[in-house]
Amino acid sequence: MSIQSLEYAILLLLVFAAYWFMASRFQNLLLLAASYIFYSYIDPRMALLLGGYTAVSYLAARGIEENTPNARRYLVLAIAGLFGTLAFFKYAGFFVDSATDALSAVGLAEFDTTLKIILPVGISFYTFQSLGYVIDVYMKRTHARQSFVDTALFISFFPQLIAGPIERAVTLFPQFERRRNFDANRTVSGISLLTWGLFKKLVIADNVGKIVDNIFSTAQPGAAMLWVGVMAFGIQILADFSGYTDIARGSARLLGIELSLNFKHPWLAYSPADFWRRWHITLSTWLRDYVYIPLGGNRKGRYGTVFNITITFVLGGLWHGAAWNFALWGLLHACLILMWRAFNKLNFNLPKLVTTIISFVVISASWLLFREGDFSYISENVFSSSRETKLAIALGVTVSLYSLPLWLHAVFDRPKIADIWTRNDVSRTVALTVLTLTSFIAILLLRANTSAEFIYFRF
Repeated sequence: MSIQSLEYAILLLLVFAAYWFMASRFQNLLLLAASYIFYSYIDPRMALLLGGYTAVSYLAARGIEENTPNARRYLVLAIAGLFGTLAFFKYAGFFVDSATDALSAVGLAEFDTTLKIILPVGISFYTFQSLGYVIDVYMKRTHARQSFVDTALFISFFPQLIAGPIERAVTLFPQFERRRNFDANRTVSGISLLTWGLFKKLVIADNVGKIVDNIFSTAQPGAAMLWVGVMAFGIQILADFSGYTDIARGSARLLGIELSLNFKHPWLAYSPADFWRRWHITLSTWLRDYVYIPLGGNRKGRYGTVFNITITFVLGGLWHGAAWNFALWGLLHACLILMWRAFNKLNFNLPKLVTTIISFVVISASWLLFREGDFSYISENVFSSSRETKLAIALGVTVSLYSLPLWLHAVFDRPKIADIWTRNDVSRTVALTVLTLTSFIAILLLRANTSAEFIYFRF
């Protein structure tokens, strides 16, 4: 079930209508049932996979807490089971194809692989969420939950199940365990956030996505057109992914649940490291806490830090997809962060505006590796002669116009300006109502004819 579909709207409305009339002890059961209906809507077999993740996480966490001498064994078994499942579904075909290509290249084998595995939607997200819970219990950052229902809901909560945010046990479990009461202000805020997310998806991402697809489907677009496509993809993926997050957060807010902020105006980043403090925040902090710091972080000297940053970002790249372009994309971001660190040691104090512009340009260019996995296609077009220059300029202007709402939102969300329209309940309600109505009318008038699936659904 797609989160921007009519079916999702009906499910959310039905859950919302029944939820606030239920006794608190039944609310989680309703949310759990809705989550499994949501995930198994297309393929009921997916419910079995989700149930398996829940069973492993629940039993492992209980075992770690109740059987301390064998806690490490439970942790290892849980990591092997959860990550092994992700590796099978997401990376088995990649490793087989890569091995086949390598053998063929040296003349040892030449055959076609027939390994075709369906990738369960959202598996990367709930794998990391499940792993984080078990690891946190082992590290004593939280305690194992006795309620199987709450554990199942933590892993499968339907608004954020498919594409995050990747939640932590210490923030989400307490919200499921406490009593939740209806709040009109929270409801208004949730509707506004949900509508704004739909606007970003249906108006910005889907319209810009058509331009991106047309450019990258051209055999030889030329350098000008290709770079317009790359810039457009940066806008598309920000509107698409942050749009999903806003829909998820708005939906959860209607149910009295507050999900984590996942985007904080990444275009305003003044360095590559700052970009990752603003982009897909719950993934970057997960990689920091469960990969980078356990590897030693920056405590292993200069070369150890370089190694740890590189490994973390390459793994982050591969998390996005089982292909070499994602690994290179992660490696590129590791190089950008390391180069930025080296430059800062030279004590050049550039104005923040300059560093923000430089960061925007280099990070925008990096999306080429994320969007396109055909390296020969990249090499043939990235510096080729520019044909259709006038058309490229026209498309670039069009894409820039579509991006204006994102820039305006970044301006109005600045603390000093936000304080003006959030200073009291009246001004806040008026501002949210204006945003909701404007977004809704724009969706009716400007939405694309067809809506593509969210880009991060494939991860």
